[in-house]
Amino acid sequence: MSQRRGRGPARVDMVPEIAAAVGFVSSLLRTRGCVSEQQLQVFSRALRDALAEHYKHHWFPEKPFKGSGYRCIRINHKMDPIISKAASQIGLSLPQLYQLLPSELTLWVDPFEVSYRIGEDGSICVLYEAAAAKPASSYGMLTCKNQMMLGRTSPSKNYIMTVSS
Repeated sequence: MSQRRGRGPARVDMVPEIAAAVGFVSSLLRTRGCVSEQQLQVFSRALRDALAEHYKHHWFPEKPFKGSGYRCIRINHKMDPIISKAASQIGLSLPQLYQLLPSELTLWVDPFEVSYRIGEDGSICVLYEAAAAKPASSYGMLTCKNQMMLGRTSPSKNYIMTVSS
C-alpha cells in the first residue's frame, strides 16, 4: 500500500473510498445473479451508511494507516458484522451470504487507498488509489495555474475486477 505524500490540506471525507468498497462487495453479490438490482441498491445504501458511521471517528487522512485494522472488512469463515447487517436489509441470511461471497476476503479501506485480498495467500489488489495533496508551500506563489495543480499528483487508477465461480 502506498504512503501518503505531502502534508497539504487533508481531504476529510471518505466518500470515494467507501464508494469503492461498497461497489466491490456489491459486484461480488451481483456476479452470482441471485440478487436483484433493486436489492443491490438497498444493500449498497445500507453498507455505505454503515461504513460511514463505523469509520466516522476512525478516519485519519494525515495518518492513513492509523485505525486500518478497525476499518478492515474481513470474512474469514466468519462473516463481517457490517456486511451481515447490510445484507439483512435485503433478506439475505448468513448461509446465503456464505454462498455468494468468498470464504476468505480481506478489504482494507484507508484514506487514499482501498485494496483487497481473496484467500489468505492471495495477491493484494488495489481498487482505488488517490494521491494526497502536496503542501501549498511546495508550489511557491499560488497562481491560477498552481492552484489548479494542487490536489492530484497523478490520475487515480480504476481497476475492473471480474469474479468467476
